Amino acid sequence: MSGWSETWTWIDGAWQGGNPAIAGPRTHAFWQGSSVFDGARFFDGVMPDLDLHCQRFNNSAQALYLKPIMREGEILELCAEGVKKFSSDKQLYIKPMYWAEEDGPGVISCDPESTRFALCLFEAPMAGDDVSMSVTLSPFRRPSIETMPVNAKAGCLYPNGARAVREAKARGFDNAVMLDTLGNVAELTAANIFLVKDGEVHTPVPNGTFLNGITRQRMIQLLRVAGITVYERTVAYAELKAADELFSTGNYNKVVPLNRIEERTMEIGPVSRKARELYFEYAHK
Repeated sequence: MSGWSETWTWIDGAWQGGNPAIAGPRTHAFWQGSSVFDGARFFDGVMPDLDLHCQRFNNSAQALYLKPIMREGEILELCAEGVKKFSSDKQLYIKPMYWAEEDGPGVISCDPESTRFALCLFEAPMAGDDVSMSVTLSPFRRPSIETMPVNAKAGCLYPNGARAVREAKARGFDNAVMLDTLGNVAELTAANIFLVKDGEVHTPVPNGTFLNGITRQRMIQLLRVAGITVYERTVAYAELKAADELFSTGNYNKVVPLNRIEERTMEIGPVSRKARELYFEYAHK
């Protein structure tokens, strides 16, 4: 391993550098998966929609029966303090975390009173304007809310996306499109997806199988204000393959166009470029 990028974590009232040990073999989250997090970004002196990420973070805790022990304003203040530990030109990932320390009734449930909090910030360069990616259909699907806590940004959801991206990469693609349990398009492995057809934008409607991303919601708003029609609806995989353009949104890289789906190569079109431009204009306001 090459080691961790520059990292600072606030836990138990103090900042620690590197990757501090915070869990033991009896920690409930370590063996039963009771953890949630959120992801925001710092770049060019801005932290867009950080308040919304903090709100979602506390909502995620409640969805997993954890106790949100930090007020949103307190997390915002810690984020402002934490970014000052890095040089101002760094691009950072901002990751607040809750997890359960102790077992609850029946062992597999957690004790919400044992909820712990940490705020981890680490250097993570973002994709540039010249980055695009290829996708393929994953054999793995997104769960529904009856089977997994898809209304939360929960750590237990990510191994499913991880196996999907590993399988796609083994076949020569950068990422994978995941369907929902009914066979309709849900999202990529960790980002939302948009298609462009005849100058209009379409994206899967949130249906209880994937997280309605904050960057997704912001992108829809920005496109509509710019006069571009956006439909939230059920999308079939065949429609992605026939699209004029495809792009994704997510916190890690914000807006990334797609250059290939299966064996069909695609040009990076004007709407995808406009979407990226609109987002970064918004972020720097």
